[in-house]
Amino acid sequence: MEQNNAKSNGSALYTIITVFFFWGFLAASNGIFIPFCKAHFNLSQFESQLIDFTFYGGYFIGSLLLYFASAISKVDILNKMGYKNGIIYGLLISAVGALIMVPAINSGSFGFILLTFFIIALGFSLQQTAANPFVVALGSPETGTHRLNFAGGVNNFGSIMGPVIVSIVLFGSAAAKIPAADVKISSVNNLYFILAGLFILVALFFWISKLPRVTSDEKMEPSTKANRPLGIIFIAFLLILAATPLSNATGLQTSYFVYASLAIILITLLSSISASAKSKEGWGAMQYPQLILGMLAIFTYVGVEVTIQSNMGALLETPAFGGYKADQVAPFISLYWGSLMIGRWTGAIAAFNLSKTAKLLLTIVVPFFAFGVVLFVNGVTGTVVSNLFPYAICVAILVIGFIIGNQKPVRTLALFGILGVIFMVTGLLTEGMVAIFAFTSGGLCCSIMWPSIFSLSVTGLGKYTSQGSAFLIMMILGGSIIPPVQGILADSAGIHLSYIIPVIGFAYLAFFAWKAGAILKKQGIDVDNMEASGGH
Repeated sequence: MEQNNAKSNGSALYTIITVFFFWGFLAASNGIFIPFCKAHFNLSQFESQLIDFTFYGGYFIGSLLLYFASAISKVDILNKMGYKNGIIYGLLISAVGALIMVPAINSGSFGFILLTFFIIALGFSLQQTAANPFVVALGSPETGTHRLNFAGGVNNFGSIMGPVIVSIVLFGSAAAKIPAADVKISSVNNLYFILAGLFILVALFFWISKLPRVTSDEKMEPSTKANRPLGIIFIAFLLILAATPLSNATGLQTSYFVYASLAIILITLLSSISASAKSKEGWGAMQYPQLILGMLAIFTYVGVEVTIQSNMGALLETPAFGGYKADQVAPFISLYWGSLMIGRWTGAIAAFNLSKTAKLLLTIVVPFFAFGVVLFVNGVTGTVVSNLFPYAICVAILVIGFIIGNQKPVRTLALFGILGVIFMVTGLLTEGMVAIFAFTSGGLCCSIMWPSIFSLSVTGLGKYTSQGSAFLIMMILGGSIIPPVQGILADSAGIHLSYIIPVIGFAYLAFFAWKAGAILKKQGIDVDNMEASGGH
């Protein structure tokens, strides 16, 4: 990367991180929009989860198209257009999607609405692919993590603001009493008109801003054999989209096609390990087993992170969990995404050159300060937050986990994977606020997983590191596949029991930590000296 003076690029950094806010804002807002659409369009739980399917599927398809286009042309397309232009084009694509949302909602067609979510996410995919390396390039490589931590903090703030603001726009306040089915369509129209306007304004701001020209000189490494599993995964993605039509045509249950999609993805990735082990030529980054297992780990991690909150609205509407209405779940969705912010702010401490005593003190103080921010954001909107105070116990468990993990990726990921299993099982065996807090604590466990998974997956890849990173980004696809899988299970077995899905997910993540550590040791890499910091 062409390096630039950090001081002169300060304003450029502040400009770029505005898009990080949007990613967090929209992704977290789905937790409010999903139960709204479910009530307004009378959807099943599986159908409501198609919002996440198309949203995160847009990330996958966008990165996949960019990868194949670059592979066919043998030119890094994003590098050629420039990261600044990539962000601008991405913002404009998202603006188009937001504007199309208005006629989509007015049409009463849920399929049309899903298309608009896909378009918005396509824009986000281009923005994210461009913005992350742009932030790293705005200074020395040694301080790149600091800048990504800062950007991640802005992303997390968008995550806690999204559910609150969207609830206010839709229902009049974050603690309103308006049934979702009675919300006026004009309220939704206003929301997306505002978002489209913001996307366009930020794109114009980027266009007139004097941002440095950032490019990469890294040569593309061909990986022709990796194209086949990626193509199969794409077909599996389409299988969920076609699940209902195929069910109607064949007479088979929709669940068969949904579960088949997940099975195809898992089998394809796992079989690629043995195939690449026989002959590494042509596999590129996928010749390394830690990378393929890491792709599955990112798939699982994003899927678990998303599915916990996406199905939470339906869970909270059941009598055993408070019987909340769709317009009353915003504080809990905000607390869930706030939990990710709590963990990531704590994880960011390791990026700074501090004494052991200072780090320990901040590791104890920062999580509770971040928890206070979450309570404050919800409190100022009129929500009674006193019933959320006991969640401080869960935050204390996070602090203990951080101290034990000591920023070591294998230990940290394994520990929080096991804690995730314990929290989810607790939620399955209980009801009421205890179970709600247990499921919400999944956000605390997920918060620090991205950097640990990423570092373990790309370590030892050498010249294939960049390509491996691109493959990992594609696996955000998990946020598209796993929520519908839980949704289809919820329709048949009940929403409470469906939370067995994140139990399995956390168990795999704990296994990956152990397995990746063992693989790297065989490759002569001492993972005990690696540190994990930052967040997705």
